[in-house]
Amino acid sequence: MPENIIDAPLEKLLGWKHFPHAADIGILGFGPAPHWAFEQAAIALTAVITVKPIDLAEHVLIFCSAGNMEDLFVAWLNAVTYEMAVRDMVFGDYVVRLAEGRLCGAAYGETIDQKRHQPACEVKGATYTELRVAQEENGIWTARCIVDV
Repeated sequence: MPENIIDAPLEKLLGWKHFPHAADIGILGFGPAPHWAFEQAAIALTAVITVKPIDLAEHVLIFCSAGNMEDLFVAWLNAVTYEMAVRDMVFGDYVVRLAEGRLCGAAYGETIDQKRHQPACEVKGATYTELRVAQEENGIWTARCIVDV
């Protein structure tokens, strides 16, 4: 990664990954601003369920608030998990806006098709285990936690 993150192409600064945990799975999103890290972490959450292509035909608005970034991150992931469960949907892309302890987001996806999406497991919710939202030394924001599966 370049020394100055401004010189790096955006696609090199955005991403997500899973990390191991004894009983569950860790998710991590990263980007040049906190809202991008939140969006990428939600994509990692979806990838726990399925890696199959998702049609982005429908959207669901999601709002939450919290007293700090870590609590807001957990609230966001739990709101995404809730919306997928009650709507019987799977989301493949997200847009997040953050302001003063509030999150306004949109989740894009479709009704889950068991045969086509082949869900691997059900995410029960985000936990406070290994929870961290921070700007790293290189300027990139990360958002991570363990999700209960």
